[in-house]
Amino acid sequence: MIAARTVRRGVGAIVSLAVVAGAFLVITTPWQGVERSTLSITTRPEPATSVLSCDGPLVAVGRDVEDPGALQVAAGARIVSGTAAGSPEPVPGEIASAIEGADPIPSFSAEPVDRVRADLAAAQSARVAADDLAGFAASTCAPPAMETWLAAGSGLTGAADLVVIANPGDVASRVDLTVFGAEGRTAPEAGTNILVPAGEQRIVPLAALALNEASPVVLVSASQAPVQAALQSTLTRTLVPVGVDQGGATGLPRMQQTIPAFSAVGGGDEPTDTTIRLLAPSDDTTASVTVTPVGGSMTAASFTDLALTAGVPIEVDLETLPEGRYRVEVQAGAPVVAAAHTSTGADAGSDFAWYGTADDVRVPTLVAVSDGPRPQLALVNPGPQEVAAVLADGAGAGEPREVRVPAGGSVSVDLAAGELYRLDPAGGTLRASVTFTASDAIAGYAVVPADAAAAPVVVRPR
Repeated sequence: MIAARTVRRGVGAIVSLAVVAGAFLVITTPWQGVERSTLSITTRPEPATSVLSCDGPLVAVGRDVEDPGALQVAAGARIVSGTAAGSPEPVPGEIASAIEGADPIPSFSAEPVDRVRADLAAAQSARVAADDLAGFAASTCAPPAMETWLAAGSGLTGAADLVVIANPGDVASRVDLTVFGAEGRTAPEAGTNILVPAGEQRIVPLAALALNEASPVVLVSASQAPVQAALQSTLTRTLVPVGVDQGGATGLPRMQQTIPAFSAVGGGDEPTDTTIRLLAPSDDTTASVTVTPVGGSMTAASFTDLALTAGVPIEVDLETLPEGRYRVEVQAGAPVVAAAHTSTGADAGSDFAWYGTADDVRVPTLVAVSDGPRPQLALVNPGPQEVAAVLADGAGAGEPREVRVPAGGSVSVDLAAGELYRLDPAGGTLRASVTFTASDAIAGYAVVPADAAAAPVVVRPR
């Protein structure tokens, strides 16, 4: 019995030593790890329907002596629209006009194809020659937005400007109009809580928002649903109409802004009535403005250390410029909005236009060219490397042409009125606009970049 117990104790001791040794080896010996990638699923969100809304006809106010505030259609608009080659034709829509008895405002939509957002473009133009309204206007049909900046127009005597708001969607929107003027930021009662039902238009006289303001900027803020907003500007001098413009929208506030092109007509020794309107919405800052001929490198005008008080717009007078087309670069220490204004004169037969800033075009984008005089495309390259862009017929019929835009430079390309083009920045970044130029008709609008296809989303379990 004693011998058996001794053997059992010896075996137990040996087993214990083996367990301890094994544990020590487990702790101290490096083991080859097993790597396994995290389970994930990559998916591409369904892109939204492309939607564009146009500004509609030119509108006259004050023609009815019994109702001076009544609005009437002064001239209908001609529309150019389409989708990229291979995509279905755009579906036309209608927005009920704010003018009683007027034809609906056109809108367009295009459904995605193979989970890729459809590239849709449209633009319009109109010309009028009446005793109370005269001139040429061209504008792009734009997608609705929750925030739109209108850096154009005037609240002074002789101007009869209108803020035009359209809701091309299926949900009603509520809109507030904030005015930036000589006294800073204000919220006029006439611009507060404006209901814009789905598929309808509203028109608000700028005089009801910014009476006697020489250089107003209007912020259009939407809730519940995005809207498309524009500003129609008209001007009469001693009972003589001297121009009309539609559009007025400019880019969102940022520290660097580009106006790809504006037209100076009848310059030289005579004043061209060309100005740059600037606003720093939120912060005091300083800004610089540089004006350069499109396609050139020599500075035509420059202004440095311009003091901007938050919420108060200023205008920079360019005085005289030789006749031609120019681009504008704005650099500021805080986000700003900017626009250029130019006129062909101050007598009968004159015209004027407002030119807004352009957003970056980084993906192939369809460009609609309105029917108007001498249409030209201005391309600005804000980057440090040359961009070899490709410009092709929008229908994919013609031979594409390469357009080289030097680093920090610009070029101009002649276009055909009433046509569609496809602009491919070929991996670079461009800012672009279309201008129309004649002695009695000037206008322009920035190219609206196409949204990139919905980016892939990677989903991982928690």
